[in-house]
Amino acid sequence: MAESIGIGVGVAALLLGFAGLALELQYRRRPGNDLKLSQGDWKLEVVEPNRYLLVGEMEFHNQTQSLEIMLPEVRSEVSLLSKGSLEGITCHSQVIPLHPDAPARDDGYWFGYIVKTGKKTRIKVSIEIQGPDLSQLQTAWIKINYITYGPQGRIPKVRHVVVPLKYPEPGATAGSWRSTAVAEVLPVKTHLLTHLDDPVEIVKRYIFPHSQKGDVVTIGETPIAIMQGRWHPPTDITPGFVAKRLCYFFMPTSSLATACGMQTLVNIVGPARVVFAFVVGAIAKVFGKPGVFYQLAGEQARLIDDVTGTLPPYDQFIVLGPENPQKVVERIKQETGLSAAIVDVNDLKAVKILAATPDLSAALLEQALRTNPAGNADEQTPLVLIRPKAQG
Repeated sequence: MAESIGIGVGVAALLLGFAGLALELQYRRRPGNDLKLSQGDWKLEVVEPNRYLLVGEMEFHNQTQSLEIMLPEVRSEVSLLSKGSLEGITCHSQVIPLHPDAPARDDGYWFGYIVKTGKKTRIKVSIEIQGPDLSQLQTAWIKINYITYGPQGRIPKVRHVVVPLKYPEPGATAGSWRSTAVAEVLPVKTHLLTHLDDPVEIVKRYIFPHSQKGDVVTIGETPIAIMQGRWHPPTDITPGFVAKRLCYFFMPTSSLATACGMQTLVNIVGPARVVFAFVVGAIAKVFGKPGVFYQLAGEQARLIDDVTGTLPPYDQFIVLGPENPQKVVERIKQETGLSAAIVDVNDLKAVKILAATPDLSAALLEQALRTNPAGNADEQTPLVLIRPKAQG
């Protein structure tokens, strides 16, 4: 009898264990508060000497299969970046709901709203900037702070948007043509590039005033990634076991020397590949062969820019390497007629070619860009025009 009771208790415990495991697995597969906010479409609707009106429309999308997510709070915050002082300049922002089934309140109060399964809703963000002199303003950095309330609890989130307020004349440059052994090169100034921009349109706008047949245009890898929206704040990253431990073994100047920078790589290629690359790379370094980690960990290991790695306000974000750069250069060639390359160049005379149209010589690009004509500071010259010299 006692033996039967013991077996019964054991079976019951086993069943409870399986039930608990099944419940945990189901929980882990649940998306939680999976409510995404797009970066939206933005335009300067009013541009006057003493007043700017910037308006954007953004979209919330409930991406869950069976859950409703509530939006009890949405508000905006704006930081202005300028070449001069911001004294006397005021900025007022307002978030206006554009729900399909509920009108906005006249008093501007954001009322709690339920985004149903698979549904979308939109918001309009209106930003009015006033001051005695707005001519030095460069960029608006907008933060949409919102609360998601649902199965995962009450989760605060932030969507960052960067919008240029000033555009240089298409014929502007950062200086004159510079001569190298193989080509003449011209750094070309642009506005601060954002997700609103397209590489082909940027080439047409800023390169066409200077280019002629046979010229080559190069674009930095970070500006391409920014236009693709491949940047995010470190607050979106939760460092895990691997990232917290391995980051200490990298040089302080490396983008992998912080837990968030390393976790970004882990999120892309997986912890097993990172650990494998680290172990093999460490052994290879003992035998005098550096750089093996980056070869094994994948291209993004070299391309990730951690915080402070690029121009403000992107210096507050982690920027990944570009996605499918070969497709980008082929599209530039097809739509502009110019040969093109996406490159990663630094002040140490290192030139890495991520992608190039087939008609380009790697030797030409490396020699023409060795002095880093685009610069690594705040030149804001992501484009470089190369005019090969006649060989004879």
